[in-house]
Amino acid sequence: MTQEINSFEIVKNLIDTSVKKLNLSKSVCEILSEPQRVLTVTIPVQMDDGSVKVFTGYRSQHNNALGPYKGGIRFHHDVNLDEVKALSTWMTLKCAVANIPYGGGKGGVIVNPKTLSRGELERLSRGYIRAIAPVIGADLDIPAPDVGTNGQVMSWMMDEFARIRGYNEFGVITGKPVIVGGSLGRVEATSRGCVFVIREAARVTGLKLKGATVVVQGFGNVGSIAARLLQQEDGCRVLAVSDSTGGIYNPNGLDIAAVEEHKARTGSVKGFPGSKEISNEELLTLECDILVPAALENQITGQNAGKIKAKIVAEGANGPTTPEADRILAERKILVLPDVLANSGGVTVSYFEWVQNQYGYYWSEEEVNNRLERKMVEAFNNVYSLYSKRKDVDMRGAAYMVAIERISEGMRVRGWLGNQMYADIKREAKPA
Repeated sequence: MTQEINSFEIVKNLIDTSVKKLNLSKSVCEILSEPQRVLTVTIPVQMDDGSVKVFTGYRSQHNNALGPYKGGIRFHHDVNLDEVKALSTWMTLKCAVANIPYGGGKGGVIVNPKTLSRGELERLSRGYIRAIAPVIGADLDIPAPDVGTNGQVMSWMMDEFARIRGYNEFGVITGKPVIVGGSLGRVEATSRGCVFVIREAARVTGLKLKGATVVVQGFGNVGSIAARLLQQEDGCRVLAVSDSTGGIYNPNGLDIAAVEEHKARTGSVKGFPGSKEISNEELLTLECDILVPAALENQITGQNAGKIKAKIVAEGANGPTTPEADRILAERKILVLPDVLANSGGVTVSYFEWVQNQYGYYWSEEEVNNRLERKMVEAFNNVYSLYSKRKDVDMRGAAYMVAIERISEGMRVRGWLGNQMYADIKREAKPA
């Protein structure tokens, strides 16, 4: 059923609605409804058995009105062009919500990386970056890790780009290991940013985090670290977590550090001692204070939104909630912290990494985390302030409006909106 939901159509409709509510020029919607550039590439890779397999990859560059394109590279067997276009659009909005000087980009390769050897993965990574090298750079488009990629993959890609250019350009890619220009705090950044937003949401709603119950869908990098931080730093009780193989549940709470060790050892959260097996579908509808969907898109739909029992839904993943589900959750007074706000910590610290690369001067982890907290609190307050003032928008609508207003202003002053800018100049120049 999730395959029938087109994420790109969803994000375009949300942009259209937000532009109308802001009374902006139709040109804004037309420009933001399609990426400025989309590249499709084929990548021949020599496999370990000597055969050559050809993979298809994409890079979507959505909008650069406020700065260079920025966005991750996803290695996943379900990658498709519309998904990549949608993700690049979300990145444009996410950067604007976080108020960092980037536009949105996104890349992907159709592959299940778990089926590749280390050598095959390296050759695919280098082949992909060779294919998109003409359209990336530290001042043009800056990739980062996403689903199915990590710091090692980014290192290979950065190194391949350096070979092509003939010199190091550390700022071309973020999410790198610290030894080659990465930032301290980057691995935890998306999760930590999500936790900062959850804390702010708990503050404005009066929810006490100590003892609050949490359910996390998706026990990858984002979900596992968010669960650990909420448990260790905020005293939350994590009832259930899941990964692609299934989920585990314990009404008394799970020891997240022990679950991480179990998954590292066995490759799955399933079989964790003292837990009951639970499906991803069952996990989403457990009674809890905070639900963190941190897996893939379109997990909370019109079919299960009426069964959600959380007080707060914090979107650690991109696009986990469909528009129909949004309407149902809003009617049920469940506060949704949208992806463009809740998971913007990753791109924020990617920005910090890029700044450090440009300067050649690196910050302590404490400084990174403090700067991240200030950014996330500011972003939450900007969105929540608009949400609390208007009765016609939910938190997602408010986040989109904050973002689109900033992007629109950038496009207006750059002259992208045609006669609209000329009319504004005449209006401003009119004598009093």
